Amino acid sequence: MATKKSPKIPKASPAPKLPKVPKLLSESIDSKSRRPKASKLPTPPVEETKEVKPSLFPKKEGRYTLGVGRRKTSTCLVRLYKGTGEVLVNGKTFEEYFSEPFMMQKILTPLALVGKDKAYDITIKISGGGKNSQAEAVRLGIARALVAEDAELRTTLKHEGFLTRDPRAKERKKYGLKRARKAPQYSKR
Repeated sequence: MATKKSPKIPKASPAPKLPKVPKLLSESIDSKSRRPKASKLPTPPVEETKEVKPSLFPKKEGRYTLGVGRRKTSTCLVRLYKGTGEVLVNGKTFEEYFSEPFMMQKILTPLALVGKDKAYDITIKISGGGKNSQAEAVRLGIARALVAEDAELRTTLKHEGFLTRDPRAKERKKYGLKRARKAPQYSKR
């Protein structure tokens, strides 16, 4: 029997040479764990610059009375200082933060009721919620601070309802429903 000779396969041309990987890249990956190694390059000196945020409570000298107010998801801290009637909210002026006149009136009602409109400087730090719930939280905070300052004002403020924390808040959504109580549309067939 004659044996067949396998056809001769031409030799493959040598593979084109790839550009060499820079030494820094090849050294930057650990061959065992495939994790990047710490860079061996000297790091340039970094100038440390810290941004200084303006304080929401401006530095004021003297004694203050603290009141906390909450409404829905709004929370506020109110500080009453003896002063001239200046009001700062989150570092802004009162008129800048609460631009609507009815909100400003709603907030200052406890002070007007007890006749101390211009007796205190007020600084307010507030977060969460919308403008209306923030305004009601500030009103409660001011009323509580006034009572902490002078306990005789309690009956007047309580009678008008300024010391009552409004407990109404959004009810949580339940599973199987679209909202807190709204069910999906019923389909008979």
